[in-house]
Amino acid sequence: MSEYDIEEKKQMGLQNSTKVYVDYCKYGYGAFAKQDIKKGEIVETCIMYRLINVDGNENRHLFTWSDDRKVWAAATGCLPFYNHTNGEENIRKIGDLKNDLMTVIALKDIKKGEELVSRYFSSSWRKCFKNLE
Repeated sequence: MSEYDIEEKKQMGLQNSTKVYVDYCKYGYGAFAKQDIKKGEIVETCIMYRLINVDGNENRHLFTWSDDRKVWAAATGCLPFYNHTNGEENIRKIGDLKNDLMTVIALKDIKKGEELVSRYFSSSWRKCFKNLE
């Protein structure tokens, strides 16, 4: 069973950032809720595009996009601006490697203006994340 409503995903399309905006925060830029978002609701849908001749260990705005950690992808929408947290996450990113898509869902009710944060999957091994707070 999926963690989000398939019909909602179909209605949102492949790329939809209507519930999110990017603004300044203590880390430079961050992604924030443009409206109240309910737990389990899709926050954003994004297209991922695979890159060649790059090292994602050096670039924090790229995503690990293979199980063997050798493929890197960039994202559409606000996805590159979701910040890491060691505290409570309010979103989860669900990667669809086969179709090069990412869906972001709310793990709890999120208030308008709240920063959207999660733990980075690769935070324990990528050099560019060694100093994360």
